[in-house]
Amino acid sequence: MEATLVRLFDAEREARTLHDALASRGRDVMMDAIVEAMAQTRDADDLEATVRLVCLARLLGEFDGAQVADALIDVLGSDYAEARSEAGEQLQGLAYDRFKEVALAVERALEAADESSNALVELPYILAEIPEGGVVKLIGKFLHHADGDVVAAAVEALVEVGDPAAIPALNALRGDERISSLGEQDEDIEVQVGELVAEAVELLGQVEDE
Repeated sequence: MEATLVRLFDAEREARTLHDALASRGRDVMMDAIVEAMAQTRDADDLEATVRLVCLARLLGEFDGAQVADALIDVLGSDYAEARSEAGEQLQGLAYDRFKEVALAVERALEAADESSNALVELPYILAEIPEGGVVKLIGKFLHHADGDVVAAAVEALVEVGDPAAIPALNALRGDERISSLGEQDEDIEVQVGELVAEAVELLGQVEDE
């Protein structure tokens, strides 16, 4: 047991050393390699893909720029929860320092995706944690998406932000009959978007009255 723990510590130490060595090469040198490595995860099994994407998301977090933000959103769209969590954390960190870069990447993702994706459902919640004045307007763009789950995520994120300025945009969706499936993996709960909107407006109205 002790020997196995030592091997684990050694492996983690080596991983950190390799990470730092790659990060020191700079964004311009690394981005092509990162994008290629991301593409190769399509042929990997679930465990291998998760390991690769988590490592790549952490490495992307060392850089900034439009291509970095786009790549992190690509990881956020993967099927692997651990990789999505890491990408979301790194994207938030980037947004704290360079919100405009992230905002533009989010807008590109919205324009490029015709259907629901993991990234579009995750992004509103990630944005809700960023203390920037433009967050409400940016999350509001998700309210225009065709997929009910994406819209529902935006509604819930706007409640998390707690800014009554979102009420007019939400009111436009009152009576929306699209269905969103919420809940845990083993328990899906279907709810109409209009019902979520009504609850959100009520909660934000209470904030406005305080």
